[in-house]
This record gives sequence, structure tokens and C-alpha cells, in this order.
Amino acid sequence: MTNESLMQVLNVEEIEAVEVAPGIVRRGLPVTDLARGWMYDFAPGAEWPEVDVHESEERYYVVSGEFIDCGRTLGPGSYVVFAPGSRHRPRTETGARMLGISMIDPHS
Repeated sequence: MTNESLMQVLNVEEIEAVEVAPGIVRRGLPVTDLARGWMYDFAPGAEWPEVDVHESEERYYVVSGEFIDCGRTLGPGSYVVFAPGSRHRPRTETGARMLGISMIDPHS
């Protein structure tokens, strides 16, 4: 088996964007046994609709714009890691894009 057969490559802009809350769309990225990926675009003034509680580790990278999360302003290049049991409710005043990875608990 070649390395190329073990690799998936896609253009995120070609993935269907699904509105998950007013002003927030998600593009689901490939899922494996270990993790799932996603891309969220927040319109200016959008806020996650409820407090997001993490059962497993979650990470996100701010691609563009600014998020306000847990009292901190996070600009492009910010990389955030949440431990299991953590919670947050991201929002943006300017609009923003985040690339995220949620780890899958193999015991659940």
C-alpha cells in the first residue's frame, strides 16, 4: 500500500456548508476512528447557540477573523486546546473562520 492511498485530500470550499445556528455554518471534514474535523464560519456578531461542553479533547485553529472565547480575543494563528470536561461559548464581532478537530474517545 502506498502512502498516497492512505491520504485524503479535499478542497474545503467544495464541501457543503450547513447552517447550524443563525450566522454559523459548518463544513464537516473526514472522520476517522480517532478524530473528526470541521470548519466553521461565523458571520459578524454570531455566537455559538449554547455552552459547548467537551466530553473529549477538542482543538481549534483560528484561520481568519477574531473569536472571543473564555474572555480572550483570539486572532488568526491562535491554536486552542480544550481538555475533556471543559466548556466554552465562542462568539465573534468581526466574523471568523475556525478549523477544528474533536478527538473520539475509543471507550465510548
